[in-house]
Amino acid sequence: QVQLVESGGGLVQGGESLRLSCAASGSIFSINAMCWYRQAPGKQREFLAASSNDGKTNYADSVKGRFTISRDNGKNKVYLQLNSLKPEDTAVYYCNAGVVVPGPVRYVEVWGQGTLVTVSS
Repeated sequence: QVQLVESGGGLVQGGESLRLSCAASGSIFSINAMCWYRQAPGKQREFLAASSNDGKTNYADSVKGRFTISRDNGKNKVYLQLNSLKPEDTAVYYCNAGVVVPGPVRYVEVWGQGTLVTVSS
């Protein structure tokens, strides 16, 4: 079984920064894409950023230039640097990964439990 655990959320003021972390653990053969999403109260879950296992990244237009995704393949971790935060960035931030697991080898999609980011004005 594979788990994703996010950390780094909290309460910040507008204009400040946060760095979110997500660690994958369990029976992992390899990890393909690792992504970040968020869900604000009363809204649908929104894609933010993705990192492939060969280093390619892509971003939602809404966060391009303010958020940066990075990844440590050796530690099975992905990070999201949030800069110039705005009150509208307030949401639960989720980590998502496509994982190849052994015994038998198969592909599974895994979600973390989320970490809350609150930005005050």
